[in-house]
Amino acid sequence: MMQRMQADLIDSYDEELEMEIDDRAFDADQGCFTTEQRSQRRDYFKELFRLQGELVKLQDWVMATKHKAVIIFEGRDAAGKGGVIKRITQRLNPRVCRVAALPAPNDRERTQWYFQRYISHLPAGGEIVLFDRSWYNRAGVERVMGFCSDEEYEEFFRSVPEFEKMLVRAGIQVIKYWFSISDEEQHTRFLGRIHDPLKQWKLSPMDLESRRRWEDYTKAKEVMMERTHIHEAPWWVVQADDKKKARLNCMAHLLAQMPYHEIPHPPVVLPSRERHEDYERQPVPQQMVVPELY
Repeated sequence: MMQRMQADLIDSYDEELEMEIDDRAFDADQGCFTTEQRSQRRDYFKELFRLQGELVKLQDWVMATKHKAVIIFEGRDAAGKGGVIKRITQRLNPRVCRVAALPAPNDRERTQWYFQRYISHLPAGGEIVLFDRSWYNRAGVERVMGFCSDEEYEEFFRSVPEFEKMLVRAGIQVIKYWFSISDEEQHTRFLGRIHDPLKQWKLSPMDLESRRRWEDYTKAKEVMMERTHIHEAPWWVVQADDKKKARLNCMAHLLAQMPYHEIPHPPVVLPSRERHEDYERQPVPQQMVVPELY
């Protein structure tokens, strides 16, 4: 268990490394990795960067064709949804590819039509929206925790297939991913969050309760998939016990769902800076400068 937790901690450091590392540089001199592990990490980063390059091409195609896409990420707590969303959006324009992670509904939103608060986040032409959890909260946490009535639950299942079909008819592609992890893996990841001060914020009372109600969540997920797996918007299950493989598999699958191609761009030429003899740059007052501690 300690070895697994240590490996998970190293993975979390890798997440930050991925944000800072040069696109083509690999640090292979860290003594904490064996030769095989260094090779695996190098292969992972190479494939990650390749897929992210393809996502940039996809972004250009989406903008050029005014394509509209909604990508839903669902799954158990600590299944790695946030990690893959971060890798997908890492090198994309947030004006084109944005994330919708809605908080719990407020008092006013609870009186609205259930889908109403999600509609304002739907994409216009040339946009991709990634839902970090979605309207499927009703089929999962709301059902298990008793936040909705039996009537509201059944109405959701009557409405959601028609709602998603309506989106598709309006030209919005709907892609739904469920991130699946084992009982043991979730247990390990929760322990890692408990003992890592940089991750403790990720543990909410709802997350802890989800551990106790593992079987209830399993039953709710099975019902949800049975009743909402439709031709227009099918479910895709990502095996997520290995976080890095899950990221690559999901990204590769996502790219395969759209008939994108590289959009040609004219060469970029950096213009020379204009200089004027009467311009003199003014010094910044010292009291406005951030202290250079590093």
